[in-house]
Order: sequence, then structure tokens, then C-alpha cells
Amino acid sequence: MVEAKHKRAFLKLKQSNKYKLTSSRWSNCETSVVALPVFVYENSGKYEERCLVVDSRNNKAWVTYSEVVRGVHRFSKALRSLGLRKGHVVIVVLPNVVEYAIVALGIMAAGGVFSGANPASHVSEIKKQAESADAKLIVTNSTNYEKVKSLDLPVIVLGDEIIEGAMNWNKLLDAADRASDDLKKEPVQQNDLCAMPFSSGTTGMSKGVMLTHRNLVANLCSTLFAVTPEMVGLVTTLGLIPFFHIYGITGICCATLRTKGKVVVMGRFELKTFLNALIAHEVTFAPIVPPIILSLVKNPIVDEFNLSKLKLQAVMTAAAPLAPELLNAFEHKFPNVSVQEAYGLTEHSCITLTHAQKGLGSPHKNSVGFILPNLEVKFVDPDTGRSLPRKTPGELCVRSQCVMQGYYKQVDESAQTIDKNGWLHTGDIGFIDDEENVFIIDRIKELIKYKGFQVAPAELEAILLSHSSVEDAAVVPLPDEEAGEIPAASVVLSPGAKETEEDIMNYVASNAAHYKKVRMVHFVESIPKSPSGKIMRRLIKEKMVEKMKKNSLTKSKVNTI
Repeated sequence: MVEAKHKRAFLKLKQSNKYKLTSSRWSNCETSVVALPVFVYENSGKYEERCLVVDSRNNKAWVTYSEVVRGVHRFSKALRSLGLRKGHVVIVVLPNVVEYAIVALGIMAAGGVFSGANPASHVSEIKKQAESADAKLIVTNSTNYEKVKSLDLPVIVLGDEIIEGAMNWNKLLDAADRASDDLKKEPVQQNDLCAMPFSSGTTGMSKGVMLTHRNLVANLCSTLFAVTPEMVGLVTTLGLIPFFHIYGITGICCATLRTKGKVVVMGRFELKTFLNALIAHEVTFAPIVPPIILSLVKNPIVDEFNLSKLKLQAVMTAAAPLAPELLNAFEHKFPNVSVQEAYGLTEHSCITLTHAQKGLGSPHKNSVGFILPNLEVKFVDPDTGRSLPRKTPGELCVRSQCVMQGYYKQVDESAQTIDKNGWLHTGDIGFIDDEENVFIIDRIKELIKYKGFQVAPAELEAILLSHSSVEDAAVVPLPDEEAGEIPAASVVLSPGAKETEEDIMNYVASNAAHYKKVRMVHFVESIPKSPSGKIMRRLIKEKMVEKMKKNSLTKSKVNTI
């Protein structure tokens, strides 16, 4: 009786103009209280011999549900025999491979903490991640072994190749089979850390995001709430989004395991291979990024394929905003494929907002969806922290069981991101309309999104400033049709310096991952800064865009002569 009274009061307050907090239009869903590996392969008995993961290019490279469950058990046992203990971090430097889920879940089942690293990263970046996370072990393949062999950590290498100085994956698992089951096993609890992906957060350098089993299980319960028993086992998902990314491991690998579907693994994007995989493997759901949608719309290669053979029902894009014109062009070319725009953060364990599945309502164009069950959302004035009413742009804040525990060993950064009431401040500007559609219109954060990858200006500025001829530098995003945004730098050279723009770009390229390369350099006399010393990035960006337009106009005039 008392509970009902409180609920009526809550609803009355929520409907009033003063109350600016919004929860899901759907009822809260039950959250499981088991560890993530147990949660994802629950009820997989009748699917034991069904293919779970298959390589898009090699039909002989595949694993079944029973092989994944057995592989997780064997690997977790092997890790414990090596001395891995609860809370120890393992860096995984792998492309998307069929064994990836076994590796990640095996680490978690052993009580360890999975931390995926981009295999395209520079050696110095992998080293920085390993040191920042206090990593105890690295898992990689023979292709990437050279990048990790000098990090003074034990290394496990996947595959049959025996590499001196490293442990072989197959031999390690065989040894685990022969080992006694008496190995000390610490019980894995829901509140234990299980993942530490690295994110640049709202600003600054990359930081370890501490996620527990409870965080990831809660996120999966919310995002999969609309999956009915009739849908279980029917979805074939394209595994192209990198598995080291939070969406790759949670939204693709773990979600598919939970819903008993199949993942078609792709190591990298190439348009013909992509289309062949969609058709040959009868993919029904493809999480992709806007540059791929652009290729599907504009590249003439697409016309070489019989698109009537596609079984694709939906694509999801979440890494960067999707231009309205591009969305319209895609829907015209692929009328039977629905486009789901979503919004997520590493700090919130994965997807935060997304569109409904069939039968739960139609998505509003250019919206990133609705609020999922078990989540609360509000929009605040970023300067005052005051909650704002509907249709009023403000910083998006979210509160739920999915919110990270904080940044590893970054107390101040954690406090700036999660307030004392448990609200995660996303750094993104948006609003919610009267139909519960959420729109993201801008971002406070200074991150650059290059082809869906996060690039932190501060990181590139640090590299630029390490050059002996660079006095000052600022990095900003410039619009690009294919990549979404590209990193561009305004650079102040030291007096007498002889370096060219190309020299500076090559210097950054030799010290950063390929997707972090500076794609344009503009030499200037000074970097504009506010009285408090903050770089005035908007002014820099405006000047560089103006320069781009002038260069484009000049080229156009030359071509007409």
C-alpha cells in the first residue's frame, strides 16, 4: 500500500514541469546476479553443436557453443595454473578472430580482468596501456608478437606456430587438460572487475575504465529486453566492429552467446569481402560505422552484386553521427533494411540508447533511440548543472547499474565524470522530445571520431610537442565525407626550423596508430588561447576549414583553365 502511494507520487512528480529526470517507457527488466561468462552461456544445452562463430573468409575456421564453453573452462584453468589471480589484468592484442570470445571470457572466468588493445596500435601505445593497467600477462598472435615481446610480460601466442620466448596457446590448453582440478579457484562475484577497456573519456588521455560483471550483465539485460523466445537462435550478426572495443566484446560476442545466434567474423573492412560475407553467410544484423554506409551508397562495386540475395534485416550505427542525407540515400538503395542509430559509452558498459526492435514502435529519423529499461536519463546545463525540461538541449547524464566503477587510478577524472549522486556525465549535448526520442546534437568533449575510432587531441599534441622543431601545437577535427572527421594540426615551428607539413605528419605517423595520424598540418605564428590558457579550438577549426575551402577553390580554378 505504501509502495503504491509512493509510485503515484513519483508519477505525478514526473509529469510535472519541475521534474526533469526521465526513465524508460518500458517496465524495468530483471537483472541476473551471476558472473558474465555464466550469464552468456546459460541455457545453451540444445545449441551445443550449433556454430557460434565462423570466419567470413574460411568456413573451416569455426567454433560451436560447446567448444566455446569448454574453451573458456580450459583457458581459465590454464591462467590460474600460470598464477593469474582475481583482479589481475590481461592485455589482449588480437584482431577479430574466432577464438576471441574464448580468450576474453576465459580471463573473466579465472577472475582476471580483460583489457582489449587495438592490434594496429603503435608499440608505445600498447606499452602505455599495459603499464597504466598494471597488466600481468599479454595474449596475442604471431603477427603482433613483435609489438609486445619487449614489454617484460609473459606472452601467450595463439595458433600452431611455436615462438621462442612465448607460450603457445594450443600447448597451454593441452597442459590445462592434464593438470589437476585442485588448482585454487577464487569465487568470482558480480562486483568483481572483469573488463578494463581504455577510453579517452570526455577529455584528455586514454584511461582504464573499470567494469564489473554486474555492469556488463546489467547492460545486456537492458539491451536484450525485447528479445522474445521466438527470436532466440535466429540472428546472424556480422562481427566487423573490433572486439577490443566495448561494443565488439559486449554487444556482439556476449549478446550473441546469450541469444544463441551466430557471429560471422571479419578482421577488417574491404567492400567486396563485406558484401560476399553478407550474402554467403546470410547475415541478418550488421553493426557498422557511417563510412561503410557511405561506401554502400556511393561505391559502384556494390552494383556488381545481386542485392536481392541479401538476408540483411537491420544495420546499427553508433560510432559517429549519421548524416540525414546519407541515411535517406541508404534507405532508398536498401529499402528492406532498417537503420538503427544507437548511442553508447565505454563508461556505461556499451549501448545506452537505441531504437526498438520490431513490434515496439518505429524509430524517429535522426534520433539515437529511446531510453532502455533500468536506466534513468536527464539533461543538464553544463555550466550550472541545473536539470533542463524536454526539448531543451543540455548535457546528457545517465544513471544505472551499467555505470563504470571509475577510471583506474584516476580519482579526480572519475569524480569529474560520475557525480556524488551516481550520474554519469557523458560530455554530449542532446535533448529528449515528448515522444521519448533522444537526439544527440553536439558534444562538449574534444574527441575526434575518425572512422568510428576515438582520437584524443591531447595525445597527438603531446607527440607534436615532443618534436624538437615544434614550439606549440593544437589538434582539431575537420569534417571529412569518408571518415566523418580527420585530425588536423595547427603548428608553431621554432625559429629557423626547416620542416615541411609532410615532415610533421610523418613524425606523428611514426609515433601513433594509423587511425590517429594527423591528416593536415597548418603552420601558424601562434595558437589562440583563452585568458585561462585553454586552447580556442573552435577558432582554430574555423580558420582551417576556411583554408580547406580556399585550397579547394584554387584547385577548381586550375582545373578549369
